Amino acid sequence: MVFGTYSKYYNLLYKDKDYAGEARYVHSLIQKYHPGATTILNLGCGTGNHDFEFAKLGYVVTGIDMSAEMLAVANDRLSTHNTQLSSLNFVQSDIRTVRLENNFDVIVSLFHVMSYQTTNDDLKAAFATVKANLKPGGLFLFDCWYGPAVLTDPPVVRVKRLEDDEVEVLRIAEPVIHYNENVVDVNYQVMVTEKTTGKMEQLKELHRMRYLFLPEIDVYLSANCINMVQAEEWFTGREPGNGTWSVLFMGCSDAR
Repeated sequence: MVFGTYSKYYNLLYKDKDYAGEARYVHSLIQKYHPGATTILNLGCGTGNHDFEFAKLGYVVTGIDMSAEMLAVANDRLSTHNTQLSSLNFVQSDIRTVRLENNFDVIVSLFHVMSYQTTNDDLKAAFATVKANLKPGGLFLFDCWYGPAVLTDPPVVRVKRLEDDEVEVLRIAEPVIHYNENVVDVNYQVMVTEKTTGKMEQLKELHRMRYLFLPEIDVYLSANCINMVQAEEWFTGREPGNGTWSVLFMGCSDAR
């Protein structure tokens, strides 16, 4: 399963990611397009890093993820949090099928979760989940791998090295593009070395990533009564282009 054993080192691998800044960026868009929103549903929350930041900004947040291992990390952090955030909870479920009792002012799906929906059926189901759980007039924000950039500037092998007080981590990502499927297979090899013992653990995972194009996203949104209101480069607000690997899309549901 994606993010199985990998989840143990996820936060270390992304410790340099500006989750607080990204949450403020999304918050500014919510304030612009849906001021007064108080509830957020995060589809594909992982270890909850964005969710804690949204809660600090005053939102009532529900995080959904299919990985029990990732949610264990999130709930462990929540259980030891100084303020015991009652406005934040996590639910294990599949973003393609989850239906919750209450609908939400805002639904987000961040860090390319939608690109993990690699088939048309997966995407249809995920967008249907948004429709089912979003309030009338609610806002949907998500980012994904952007097709024009993937084809113009194809992914290459990348190596990442990180460490904390206990371990050193080396991650190698080797991509393979399947052009006729609009999918990139990212083969991860993660080598973890314990500093005190020198013991090494090696992990391998395959992450399939779907790259998407604006016209097809518009189709999926429209089919679920969501009107696209904005598309911009993630975290910068610039107009997307063939050098923009990550694009944020925003849509507003019909006031049905």
